[in-house]
Amino acid sequence: RKAGTLQLGGLIKIRGDHCWRELTCMDYHYETQPVPNPIAYFMHRSPWWFHRFETLVNHFIELVVPFFLFLGRRMCIVHGLLQILFQVLLVISGNLSFLNWLTMVPSIACFDDISLGFLFSSRVKERVVQVQSKEAAREQLPLGCYIRKVVNISFGLLIAYLSIPVVLNLLNSRQVMNTSFNPLRIVNTYGAFGSITKERTEVVLQGTSSLDPNDPTAVWEEFDFKCKPGDLKRRPCFISPYHYRLDWLMWFAAFQTYEQNEWIIHLAGKLLAQEEETLSLMATNPFAGRAPPRWIRGEHFKYKFSQPGGKHASEGKWWIRKRIGPYFPPVNLKGLKKFYEDRNWPYPPKPQ
Repeated sequence: RKAGTLQLGGLIKIRGDHCWRELTCMDYHYETQPVPNPIAYFMHRSPWWFHRFETLVNHFIELVVPFFLFLGRRMCIVHGLLQILFQVLLVISGNLSFLNWLTMVPSIACFDDISLGFLFSSRVKERVVQVQSKEAAREQLPLGCYIRKVVNISFGLLIAYLSIPVVLNLLNSRQVMNTSFNPLRIVNTYGAFGSITKERTEVVLQGTSSLDPNDPTAVWEEFDFKCKPGDLKRRPCFISPYHYRLDWLMWFAAFQTYEQNEWIIHLAGKLLAQEEETLSLMATNPFAGRAPPRWIRGEHFKYKFSQPGGKHASEGKWWIRKRIGPYFPPVNLKGLKKFYEDRNWPYPPKPQ
């Protein structure tokens, strides 16, 4: 199952975006991944040939290395080492949440007692040998061992049977990803980064105390999220394996519309109400200690990494950005009341 899962991830890349076939996806990945870290800032500026090499390594790890599991003990250990090393490199170069850490767990099964023996003292090894010798000396295995074998074989046959549609999907040219194939969700298909966005766009939430949101003199102040790009001078953060779900949702919302992500209007209403639980998900609240904002709007920006050692970097900027246009128009609590009622959302209480 582990081999199939890895190959699913590799196949969705090959079939999902031409840049994986042209070996150019890594030209964009570091800059456009959900929540870049400081290492990604520098990795993005690697030479073109290194990005091609990275993409080839990805294909080798996900499409070829899984077959090592079936080539004997030594190749199985090599598989485990390569997979763990690959995931460690991904952890270092990006905040992909707990995804990489969970992927390492099955690889531990690739190492037998002998290969892991160096982790234990001689005393522990001697005790293990004694226990094994006593068990081997027994003429008859206890009933529990036979029951366990029957249960293990039964589960193996069940998983093999349930995996038939998964394997057929794997071989299908119209492979479906991120789908479960039975009500119990025991077997499923999963694949990340089947397609790579070539530009990074961000939704920036801004609030104003102005009575008229269309007043050209209105001062709009930005809410910063805990980790996603916002303030141009804020260094990208390290959070792996921690996961800021709201930051990830904002990443998805940025290349869709607010009509496809109505929750962002819900979020705007909670910020207008200065709800404490919602504010705890934010890095900054420009209206802390004073009157709450009367209006909040979403602005759409294109973000790019600054050039290390360049003009913007010398000014302390990790990012440069260019405004695309409005993401959603200015909203206030009164105007959102019907919007909330139509969706049966609890209407935020007015801030004190």
